Amino acid sequence: MDGSFFIRGLIVGFSIAAPVGPIGVLCIRRTLADGYLTGFVSGLGAATADALYGTVAAFGLTSIAVFLVGHQLALRLIGGLFLCYLGYRIFVTAPMARTVSPGGRGLGGAYFSTVVLTITNPATILSFAAVFTGLGLGSTRGNYAAAGLLVVGVFVGSALWWALLSGMTTTLRSRLDLEALRWVNRISGAVIGAFGVIVLLTATRST
Repeated sequence: MDGSFFIRGLIVGFSIAAPVGPIGVLCIRRTLADGYLTGFVSGLGAATADALYGTVAAFGLTSIAVFLVGHQLALRLIGGLFLCYLGYRIFVTAPMARTVSPGGRGLGGAYFSTVVLTITNPATILSFAAVFTGLGLGSTRGNYAAAGLLVVGVFVGSALWWALLSGMTTTLRSRLDLEALRWVNRISGAVIGAFGVIVLLTATRST
C-alpha cells in the first residue's frame, strides 16, 4: 500500500479548502460568535462534503458525477437561496454575551448546514476531477486501497485547514466586545448573502 496517496490526498484537500469563500466567512463568523468548537465543527461539515466529492473522483463514480453536473442548476439554486437566507439571519442576529457553549443541537446544525452548502456546489466535483487528473491520480480507479487513502487524505487535509482557520480566528475573539461582534454579524451576513446572490445570478444566466 502506497502511503504517498494519503499525502497527496491531504495536499489536495487542504488546497481546495483553503481559498476563502462563503464557507470560510461562515466558519470565521461562527468562531467569533460561538467559539472554536462551533467554527471547527462547521469546517468539518465542509470537509465531509469534500471527502464525498473526493470519493466520486477517486473511485471513478462517473454516473454520480454526471448526475451532479446534470442537475447543477437545481443544486446552485438551492445553495444560492440557502446562502441568502443564512446571510440574512446572520445580518439581523444580535450578538450575545459568551456565557454558554452551544449544545449538541447547535453543533449538529453548524455541521449539517456546511455539508449542505458545500455539497450543493457541483463545481467542487469538477475541481477534484481536474486536480486528480493533473496530479496523475486517475490511476486509482480500480485500486480501492489507493482510492481510499486519497479520500481519507482529502478529509484530513480539509479538516486541518478548518482547524487552523478556527484556531487563528479564536485568537481574535477575546479582543472583540459585543459592538464589534455586531459588526462582524453585519459584515459576514452581507458577504454571505452577496455570495448567494452571485450564485443565483450565475445559475440563471447559465440557463
